[in-house]
Amino acid sequence: MLRLQNSITARDDRLLGWLYDHGVLTTEQIAKALFPSLDFAQRRLLRLAGLGLITRFRPNRLDGGSYSYHYVLAQLGYEHVMGQRGLGFPRRDQAKRRLQSLISRADLPHLLGGNNVFIELARHERTHPGAKLADWLPASHFHNTGSFYRPGSQLRIMTQETKVPRPDGAAVWADDGKAVPFFLEFDTGTERLDVLEEKVDKYWQLAQYAEVWAWPMVMVLPSIARERHFHERLPGDPEVVVATTALEYLQVLGKSPADDVWRLLGSGPERVRLVELPYIDAEHDRRWSDLSRLGLEAHG
Repeated sequence: MLRLQNSITARDDRLLGWLYDHGVLTTEQIAKALFPSLDFAQRRLLRLAGLGLITRFRPNRLDGGSYSYHYVLAQLGYEHVMGQRGLGFPRRDQAKRRLQSLISRADLPHLLGGNNVFIELARHERTHPGAKLADWLPASHFHNTGSFYRPGSQLRIMTQETKVPRPDGAAVWADDGKAVPFFLEFDTGTERLDVLEEKVDKYWQLAQYAEVWAWPMVMVLPSIARERHFHERLPGDPEVVVATTALEYLQVLGKSPADDVWRLLGSGPERVRLVELPYIDAEHDRRWSDLSRLGLEAHG
């Protein structure tokens, strides 16, 4: 472990932390988030694999062939990240168990799709000084019934009976001297629209129980048509901010989730930037009041 310290860069540390928190990323995702080229990324990933920090697998396609390499932490990678975070030592078979779980995971495309929204933000950060993806939290962070509680919130928010949401992730996005926290819901198009309505209702309930804070929920849908149908079914509610975009929309226009691609539920067809979404959170504001202290320059 001591020998490794001289070989690991700050960029490596960020990648290893992502793999610890979020499980798996593909070669292409890692390249666009952290490296200037795919070739550069592949060489570095092979180096990290050679050091025993990461390992990879390649799922087979149903129509033949295989997908690109999927990278996960190796056992030494767990030791490195957990040591840095003061979490003690991992189980001896932790990397093996996590790998087996991911390989057999039926919703792996959903996990990768949700991760990719944050990866696209990291890609935007890499090419836009002053922008930063910060505090990227995994879905597992919200599995604890007390994860939504703050002093001043209702205690019932911590009970098992309370129907609170289970987001696919959350983060703080900082840009132009502002920082907005948000929850993500990633839709693959396989669920009925009424299931998506139920998810929105849970965020409404969360706003009622949380009382002292409310983050916007952003939902990424696969197509513009599905996004339009979603808006036609649901009215807006001033107590919970829901913003949507579509992968099809992003791809056709070549835009990033950081751009003016978010349509607010209950509003017209106009779209706003991610950093412009409204929220309520005094604790967040205190933490992010001085962006320059956190390594971000305020612009605009």
